[in-house]
Amino acid sequence: MFPVGTFLISVGAITVVSAVLALIMVIADATIGNYGQVKININNKKEYLVKGGKPLLGTLMEQGVFIPSACGGRGSCGLCKVKVLEGAGQYLPTELPWITEEERKENIRLSCQIKCKTDLSIQIPEELFNVKQYETRVAFLVDLTHDIKQVTLELLDPKEISFVAGQFIQFMVPPYELTDESVYRAYSVASVPSLKNRLELEIRLVPNGICTTYVHKYLKEGEKVTINGPYGEFYLRDSQRDIICIAGGSGMAPIKGILEDMAEKKINRKTRYFFGARSLRDLFLVDRMRELEEILPDFRFIPALSNSLPEDNWTGEKGFVTDILDRELKSGENVEAYLCGSPGMIDACVKVLTSKGVPEDLIFYDKFG
Repeated sequence: MFPVGTFLISVGAITVVSAVLALIMVIADATIGNYGQVKININNKKEYLVKGGKPLLGTLMEQGVFIPSACGGRGSCGLCKVKVLEGAGQYLPTELPWITEEERKENIRLSCQIKCKTDLSIQIPEELFNVKQYETRVAFLVDLTHDIKQVTLELLDPKEISFVAGQFIQFMVPPYELTDESVYRAYSVASVPSLKNRLELEIRLVPNGICTTYVHKYLKEGEKVTINGPYGEFYLRDSQRDIICIAGGSGMAPIKGILEDMAEKKINRKTRYFFGARSLRDLFLVDRMRELEEILPDFRFIPALSNSLPEDNWTGEKGFVTDILDRELKSGENVEAYLCGSPGMIDACVKVLTSKGVPEDLIFYDKFG
């Protein structure tokens, strides 16, 4: 039989060791982890004295300098890139999947993964200095489908925002049961830029998603919301090429914004919009797309259901949106494409488009992974 005394001594020893390790960690955090104040120099134009130890992305945000980040700093989107001239140390394994060989030579880093431990000198695009924080109020909440909610925000301070159709903003979620701190998530704007005092977002519920759960289950009309932006290079290029748009789910948002903007500005270019959904209950804004077909002379909306149900009585296109695209697009000559959806959908669509002859540099998208 195992001696009880020996067991108690072992438990006691483990408890003592655990307590000592915990004490060491506390001391380390208070001493070794205390980096004091560090300087961040941006573009050799602006310098900030900040508290050290936090990720660069959040530290810059506290200074009113906003770097785009679709994932809110989790290291899963690869958008928050900055050029580091000095002070960042070696690349972290969490950065490498998002950094190309060319970018490594330029010392491009993910700002959400770099911690401000020493003085830093970085470069960012000048236009990011124009990104602002806005206080807004929820004007309307509308259920577009069983899992997509339309959120209309009224701007309070500043009262107007300037953006280009297709760009995105970052939405701040306050602490609640799924998060102990405020977090940001990126959402494309679905409304037209001419409506400067309101923004329309289309937000799909993701199981256990911090922001989407908050929006779908807790957000109320009249509630105040903090956002920042605008961001992104997803906008209609000024050319005479034919336009291919492809989206799924809440990827409808930026495409809708671009199409509404085209209608408002009377931009008449051949445009085909392929939209993928599982079943009829996942399809939305069809009536508005049909109205745009009447407004825009050479526009067609082509929805496809990949898993239509018998009760849907669906007579439209069936199958994956890539299959419909492959059949409908005869040639990629004189074509540019705009994609918004999951990373998997985008990768599959890029393969089809390039196989038809669409150059990769004429395929535009934001991967909100």
